[in-house]
Amino acid sequence: MSGKNITAKQPAGKSSPFLSELTLDCVILGFHEDQLKVLLLRWRGTQEWSLPGGPIRKEESVDQAACRILKERTGLKDIFLQQFQLFGDVERYNRNEIKEKLKHLVEPEKWFERAVSVGYYALVDYPKVAPTPDAFTEECQWWGIDEIPSLLFDHNHLIKIALESLRIQLSWQPIGYKLLPEQFTLPELQRLYETILGRTLDPRNFQRKMLGLGILYRLETRRKGGAHKAPYLYRFNKQHYKAMLTKGSLFFS
Repeated sequence: MSGKNITAKQPAGKSSPFLSELTLDCVILGFHEDQLKVLLLRWRGTQEWSLPGGPIRKEESVDQAACRILKERTGLKDIFLQQFQLFGDVERYNRNEIKEKLKHLVEPEKWFERAVSVGYYALVDYPKVAPTPDAFTEECQWWGIDEIPSLLFDHNHLIKIALESLRIQLSWQPIGYKLLPEQFTLPELQRLYETILGRTLDPRNFQRKMLGLGILYRLETRRKGGAHKAPYLYRFNKQHYKAMLTKGSLFFS
């Protein structure tokens, strides 16, 4: 969470266990019911929301800090993480406004005068996540990517940049099998790509491209319960998928 020094008051002569003025902000993404979702935290005693994050301990690497924070918020290990940008503008947001809104939780002098934040996005299997608030928040909840409220700090901007990075990296990162369940339909796969790209794809062209790449196994079972003819279920051939990512072959013009 940008700008917050969450350490307790240190005894005289003892330094903080955290790096000063450096924090993490994590855009945790899941895909559920044909919708890309992001995990947000609501601060105690307020209706104010923000991204998960926090300071970095002196004895851990930046990646280790991100893994620790993500495990605390989701309950998951071995999450796919990608560092996407460093946010270091001098005036990233109105610090006085933040201090006033959250003064019942954090003493105003505890906030960093300036915080440089390392931005990560994480791709998770939605049903496996156990959303868990931290010491300063009382709710941890998924929000649809098109329904995000006005967030504290500069976190709306962070999400915007994370999604732009995700679109750029769509052709060479394992986004499909990190966000989808093990078995899925072609319409579900198409909807994932459309949600990330922010535009509609022609179904015939999409299916022809995906099937032609050889990255999918068609199963003998079908998705049941829909109003139309039940589509076949597929799963990824991860070896071929990784080979196509190396070539950048999943690009959609």
